Amino acid sequence: MLEAGNNNELPVIPGKRYFTIGEVAELCEVKPHVLRYWEQEFPQLKPVKRRGNRRYYQRHDVLLIRQIRSLLYDEGFTIGGARQRLEGEGAKNDINRSQQIIRQTLVELEELLSLLKR
Repeated sequence: MLEAGNNNELPVIPGKRYFTIGEVAELCEVKPHVLRYWEQEFPQLKPVKRRGNRRYYQRHDVLLIRQIRSLLYDEGFTIGGARQRLEGEGAKNDINRSQQIIRQTLVELEELLSLLKR
């Protein structure tokens, strides 16, 4: 997700389960209105909403926001380009997961076949 070099300049993420929009804004060094805008532009970014539509971000949301920030501010991507890049990474992860499931299924089938041959 985030390269180690980009992570050094931002504050350390505390070991909490949920973060408010203000805390995330400080952790990612962006303004709260930018976070709300990014929620509209990036479908992967879905903070939990409670009590009067208050947003609560989890650690994976903070990491995703940092990745979006890096793509936009450090690497010079447009919103559309960053969205495509993130969707492409999601597709790669899905393919890797599918390949792992197929390998595991093959191993299990081979074990079953060897049991049936006995």
